[in-house]
Amino acid sequence: MTANQQKQMIILMINMFIAIGSFGIIIPILPAYLKSIHQGGVAAGLMIAIFAGFQLIFSPVAGRWADQYGRKKMIVYGLAGLTLSMFIFYAFDSIWWLYASRVIGGIGAALLVPAIFAYIADITTLDQRAKGNSYISAAMSLGIVVGPGVGGFLADYGLKMPFLVSALVSLVSVIFSVAVLKESQSKEASQAAQSQGKAESMLKKLTLSVNMPYFIPLIITLVMSFGLMAYESVLGLFIANQFGANTQQIALMITSTGIISVIVQLFIVDRIVHKFGEKAVLNVFLFVAAIGFLLSVFAKDYVLFFGITLLIFLASSILRPVLNTLISKLAGNEQGFAMGLNNSYMSIGNILGPTLAGILYDVQILIPFMMGFVLLVLTLFITILWQRQSYKSGALHKSKQY
Repeated sequence: MTANQQKQMIILMINMFIAIGSFGIIIPILPAYLKSIHQGGVAAGLMIAIFAGFQLIFSPVAGRWADQYGRKKMIVYGLAGLTLSMFIFYAFDSIWWLYASRVIGGIGAALLVPAIFAYIADITTLDQRAKGNSYISAAMSLGIVVGPGVGGFLADYGLKMPFLVSALVSLVSVIFSVAVLKESQSKEASQAAQSQGKAESMLKKLTLSVNMPYFIPLIITLVMSFGLMAYESVLGLFIANQFGANTQQIALMITSTGIISVIVQLFIVDRIVHKFGEKAVLNVFLFVAAIGFLLSVFAKDYVLFFGITLLIFLASSILRPVLNTLISKLAGNEQGFAMGLNNSYMSIGNILGPTLAGILYDVQILIPFMMGFVLLVLTLFITILWQRQSYKSGALHKSKQY
């Protein structure tokens, strides 16, 4: 990458880190804060569901806007939405205002995430794209790791202090982006996207998404998000029930998965994609993730389950940027729209995964892991069939992905 590309990449990584980390800051103190305003589990669940729901609804629209009006505008507006969301969270104690803040935050995330990945596609070549997507994914993973730790520290200065710091840090990122970030999309591409947007309705685009060349990678994204969020949602309960794990052991496991994700995405993904190609990497690590879910059922102690969990998160840390790269390469000039759809499919998994896993866990605690195994095996077979069909038709060959 050139010096200018590296500068832009660093700015995008900082923005993604701040966006994810600023929300992560509030995670450790959210249960205590909700209790202080006489709210409980229903409110905590709705906080997640509302955010993910509005992110799901707005992502395709926001992705199209990133194509029509530029990446920088959507990145700035998205960060501004997240900032406003956190200021509302800090300023009000009414549960309805808190729900409103999650609506604004979900829309902000919908504006931000597709625009950042579309920006990456603009400033990288096909060969560089896996590395670019890996760096952004690593910034997300780092935010997941660092945010809760900072939040726990700030809580010593008051339950609302993490909310205020989160809002102020997000505000700095808005100002920083306005001042430093340059628009990556050419005027010609923007004008073409605007013309296409007028000629064809968004509803029609969504309806026809099943016929798009990147539909199967979108489905894999949904399954991965579904399985990972299902796994995460019952992880603490499972190891506490099965192995008697305490709070520190649960925190250690979650933190370790975040660290392994950052390391893999920064130093490993690009190398193995260049050496083996996206096709092989996708197939191998879908298989590894499936085996991880299966082994979870047979783990007999905390240490063994810890190792299996790291294996699952290692696989998912490789699959996520590879899938983003596949979708980007197949999207052509519709980078924003494609990444918006990607964000929507991921949000569907984020909503359905924890919901179904929680229900099934109450039926039998091993069912969520078996469900994940079956879904991943089916996805692997579908992926292999799609790759063969696409290669025969020339789609994958022409895009020089494999």
